[in-house]
Amino acid sequence: VQLQACGGGLVQAGGSLRLSCSASGRTLSNYGVGWFRQAPGKEREFVAAIKWSADSTYYVDAVKGRFTISRDNAKNTVYLQMNSLKLEDTAVYYCAAHLTYRGLVTSNTRDYDGWGQGTLVTVSS
Repeated sequence: VQLQACGGGLVQAGGSLRLSCSASGRTLSNYGVGWFRQAPGKEREFVAAIKWSADSTYYVDAVKGRFTISRDNAKNTVYLQMNSLKLEDTAVYYCAAHLTYRGLVTSNTRDYDGWGQGTLVTVSS
């Protein structure tokens, strides 16, 4: 079952967006969820992850202090609040579920599945 990422769009530098990640037919509450992004011509990279229990979060250094990952298990949804957006944040953002039931999260794309189509975030000057 693929996860659906939405909430992307065009925003000026310094602005904010909130991305949402949901899964129909799959319960996310027992799995960590990661956000990744892929800019044109670049490899997909880790952005943030949240443990299934929501008591641990992880971020790539480039977004620390600007992005916040959270989850609402009752809504089966994970969010990525992005503030103080920069031009270099422009990318397609994907969410995926960690393979391990009630396990830790990692930054490796190979540890995740359920990749959907992603949502495009474009930051303009």
